Amino acid sequence: MNSTASISPRRRREIIDALRRGTVPQQGLDVMAVGLGRFESAIEDELESVKHGGAQFKAVRGEYGSGKTFFSRWLTERAKKMNFATAEVQISETETPLYKLEKVYRRVIETLSAPGGSAGAFGDIVDGWFYFLGQDALAAGASGDVDQRTDELLEKRLAAVSKEAPSFAMALRAYRQLTADGQHAEAAALLAWLGGQPNVAASARRAAGVRGELDHFGALGFLQGLLTVLRDSDFAGLVLVLDEVETLQRMRSDVREKSLNALRQLMDEVDAGRFPGLYLVMTGTPAFYDGQQGVQRLPPLAQRLQTDFTTDPRFDNPRATQIRLTGFNADSLVELGARVRDIYADSTQNGPRIHDVVDDRYIADLAAAVGGELGGKTGVAPRIFLKKLVADVLDRVDQFPDFDPRRDYQLTVSATELTDVEREARSRGDLRVASSVDDVDLGF
Repeated sequence: MNSTASISPRRRREIIDALRRGTVPQQGLDVMAVGLGRFESAIEDELESVKHGGAQFKAVRGEYGSGKTFFSRWLTERAKKMNFATAEVQISETETPLYKLEKVYRRVIETLSAPGGSAGAFGDIVDGWFYFLGQDALAAGASGDVDQRTDELLEKRLAAVSKEAPSFAMALRAYRQLTADGQHAEAAALLAWLGGQPNVAASARRAAGVRGELDHFGALGFLQGLLTVLRDSDFAGLVLVLDEVETLQRMRSDVREKSLNALRQLMDEVDAGRFPGLYLVMTGTPAFYDGQQGVQRLPPLAQRLQTDFTTDPRFDNPRATQIRLTGFNADSLVELGARVRDIYADSTQNGPRIHDVVDDRYIADLAAAVGGELGGKTGVAPRIFLKKLVADVLDRVDQFPDFDPRRDYQLTVSATELTDVEREARSRGDLRVASSVDDVDLGF
């Protein structure tokens, strides 16, 4: 079992605060990674391959509550330890439709995070890249001034990208010049344009000799440019997570068709070696991968993602293009709850009392009660279970010396605190326990 002692006080607070809100923590996930050990070796091998100039695509499948978001953040946290930059994009019809890659790219830049930092690292990464270019130009010892040699090196490094997106190199060169001239407002506007932002001042674009806004096809070239900048800045590469791709099933048919085709295009480009240094992760439900409103609507895409899941899950191949998360059972949910309790106890002076009052047996009872509220579906229960454990039990044990959860706490789960899937599980559970149709409340 992973020890909680290695987690810093700040990260312990971040984990507990996130769970109290019912969300997945951004960091410190290794200690909570129950059941993910079987993927570690394959993921590290694939990241190592990307680090040395390769590219990888990974599709993750799992029902709601199986931990897809947790898995993707666990993966990105491991990647950061190997010096990868990371980005996470939640696919949606309005904000980030998959068939409009310019919007996906924009969100990649907005969520871009470097090891040890938070989202929004694009500007720092670009500035760091120019620093590295300057150091390389000095080390080369060529004739001419440093600025000129740096410009020449910039053109050389971006030569391949310029064939696909010449405006990327032009904008970078102009950004460097504007920064050197002290025109910081114009430089910031140009950096925003490089990040795919619309409505950038025309004066900034004129300074770079570029026109218009980024489009679907230009976004692929800009992604190549970003990977080049990362590689030359001594990053291992980029881990990009496309989360909640199953939302495509609820979109209009024409939007869904174009989005599926864009996904196929991305996979083909990764296979073709266009994006060295990219580890692309996609998450979705089994219905998305197997149903007629998802991947199966586009046979070439379905063929690329096809993986045999008819065998015992114990023998799933973690190296396969598509992997599945089986979710929590009663034992793993209790193990997760115990780890969260230990993290909490390590962050307070009342740790001994917390361990005494909230022992493993009580955690098992609470897990069973939450699962019962959600129709007996243990796999759907982790989010609400951990929220109840932290906010309703551990917080009270920590603050009130005479609070005993077995005596003073009764689990309540209101519909307003549940997601749609959790409400559905609860509703189906209510139907199953009815002894006859007369026992079913139809709400009339």
